[in-house]
Amino acid sequence: MSLLQQKKKSISLLSLLAIAGLALHALALLILIIQGIRIRQLSLRQPANFVQLVAGQRPLLADPLFREPEAIRHFVNQTMTLMFNWSGILPAQSLEEVDKPQRDQGLFIPTPQGGNQKISTNSWVASFALSEDFRKGFLREIAAMTPPEVFASSPAQKMSAQLQIKRIDPPQSIGTGKWRVGMVADLIQTRQSNGQKLIVPFNKDLLVRAIDYFPYSSPSNLTDLQKAIYNMRIDQLEIYEIRNLCLLDNNSRQSGELGSCQSSSERFLR
Repeated sequence: MSLLQQKKKSISLLSLLAIAGLALHALALLILIIQGIRIRQLSLRQPANFVQLVAGQRPLLADPLFREPEAIRHFVNQTMTLMFNWSGILPAQSLEEVDKPQRDQGLFIPTPQGGNQKISTNSWVASFALSEDFRKGFLREIAAMTPPEVFASSPAQKMSAQLQIKRIDPPQSIGTGKWRVGMVADLIQTRQSNGQKLIVPFNKDLLVRAIDYFPYSSPSNLTDLQKAIYNMRIDQLEIYEIRNLCLLDNNSRQSGELGSCQSSSERFLR
């Protein structure tokens, strides 16, 4: 009798252990399923936008389409300065290149008049701050504007150009996540041999909008050129149209009042 009782007791303990093990496995499976669902939701979620406060406080979560006015002005300044910096020299990527700068060979772009003409590497990189539908036509116009002497190897022929920005006006909201920014500037082309300058007024109305930005997953695998291109999108802004900016009259010029051109035919490019 005692032998039978011990056998029944041992069978009962084994059953309990089996049931407990099965329950633990079911709980672990449930936890894995919940974690998988959460990970998928995170992968589909758009990245949060953070805006730096003017007072220098810590960033706060904001409306995805909100941008600080100073951030928009900085974006326009940086993009347009890089776009029209034609030095014929590539930006230095190391200390050796600071002492021995490399020549910019340029990139061939088809021009509106037909044929191909070079633009600077800086212009090509900066063009990634433009909307995709606007970028192609804008590059053709830049190619038509860029003097071939920018890429000349002879010092006697070489030219450079720089955009001297006089003023960038506060952005004016024209819709949700869209702004118009007036810029008053001069495009200064300089011949290196004698210092002769050609100054062309470059007053533009830039239409800017907020965009999403997804950083590259493996930045360590990027080349310096690819990193520069991705950095042009990091402000989560893009220029989608550029128009001529009309200074109303001499009094308005002195007071700084600006007005945009009314005729669509006077647009710089679209």
